[in-house]
Amino acid sequence: MSRRKARRGLGDAGLSFLDIICCGFGAIVLLLVIVRPSVPVVLEESPIQDQGRVRALQERLFEIRGQVKYLETDLNAKQEQLGKDKSRVAILRGELDELNSRQASIEEFGADDATEAKDLEIALQSLSREMKRLLKNRKKSNDFIGGVPVDSQYIIFIIDTSGSMFSRAWGRLLNEVVNTLRIHPTVKGIQVMNDQGQYMFPTFRGQFMPDSPSRRRQIISKLRTWNAFSNSSPVEGITTAIRQHYDKKKKISLYVLGDDYSGRSVRRVLNIVSELNEGNKRGERLVRIHGIGFPVHMSTNPGIRSNAMRYAALMRELAEQNNGTFIGLNNLR
Repeated sequence: MSRRKARRGLGDAGLSFLDIICCGFGAIVLLLVIVRPSVPVVLEESPIQDQGRVRALQERLFEIRGQVKYLETDLNAKQEQLGKDKSRVAILRGELDELNSRQASIEEFGADDATEAKDLEIALQSLSREMKRLLKNRKKSNDFIGGVPVDSQYIIFIIDTSGSMFSRAWGRLLNEVVNTLRIHPTVKGIQVMNDQGQYMFPTFRGQFMPDSPSRRRQIISKLRTWNAFSNSSPVEGITTAIRQHYDKKKKISLYVLGDDYSGRSVRRVLNIVSELNEGNKRGERLVRIHGIGFPVHMSTNPGIRSNAMRYAALMRELAEQNNGTFIGLNNLR
């Protein structure tokens, strides 16, 4: 009897242990079903994200430096012109005083020669007009094209025809093209292509079109509806323009108008353009590269905004290395 009772006691203990284990597992499963799963907490940001932020800040710094350099250049040019005007005014005032003295002398003692009096009157009128021209408040020029060198005899427009530009910035782009044409009243040749290197007028591929008022009107008219394919990168247009139009005997300016750069490497583009755009004996690049940036993506998501910053960094460096100017617009109106 004692042996049977002992065996029965051991069996009951084993069953009780299994009951406890099963209840424990059941409780755990029930907790997993009831409790809401929590979002993983980021304890430390990825170094890749930090590198991306640093790169974006560096590109923003390059953009600001480019704008500062442009403003300094523009300010120095205006101060230099102001100094020349002041010197000219001082000289004219001296001449005017001398002529006034001569006129007073003629009026007091009478003129020996009527012709001399007439010549004196004409000289006084001429000097007065010149001083009025120098002293009057000149109308403020367009801040976005001021300070741009206009000594080139040939100009090429490279225009970003992507959807973002065509849908949001096309009106402002048309105005800037018109303004750029105005600061080049007459040139020997003109050409227009998009950022892919596609010509607006294919019949003139690889050559400059003769400049004329009718040609300019034709360019603006066609540009209003020109919506060619674009990959939002000005690199192809710039390299195509230099390869097909570079000439050591011609002064050429490229005007690049866009809003972003979808490429990966700024440095690689700079190296390619440096090889294509050979310098003269003084080390000056023969093709000027100017850039205008449109703030289309500055209020959108960080990824696209980063492309806009890369465009600014790319064009600032290209302009600096190729005797040009980069201008970042602050609105689309």
